[in-house]
Amino acid sequence: MQNTITGQAARERQERSRAGGLWLIQAVSGLLLVALLGLHMVAHHFVVEGGLRDFQQVLDYVSNPVIFFLEVVFLVVVTAHAMLGLRAIVRDLNLSPAAARAADWILALVGAAALIYGVWLAAAIQQL
Repeated sequence: MQNTITGQAARERQERSRAGGLWLIQAVSGLLLVALLGLHMVAHHFVVEGGLRDFQQVLDYVSNPVIFFLEVVFLVVVTAHAMLGLRAIVRDLNLSPAAARAADWILALVGAAALIYGVWLAAAIQQL
């Protein structure tokens, strides 16, 4: 009985430690989002004559490797921040440990699928 309690306490400490690290990642990604979104808004809307780029201008703009890299980083940061935020909401529902692990896996898979599709789409657009 004592081993079960000790093992459970150790798992709870490990989960709290992991959640603390994930919170820090979400906080850092939030700060990065402010910077990247500001850069994105300025580059796409404020320095362009008329405030909007047409399709060809967007293609020309994204064909720059530095801009492409920044847009992919923006996608990664947005996706990570969103999945961690959803994870926090799901964890606030006080699910059973098994359901919480399942939700973590589902969110990880959804995030990975979003990233794969987003990077594929960005690369496809860059090739146009």
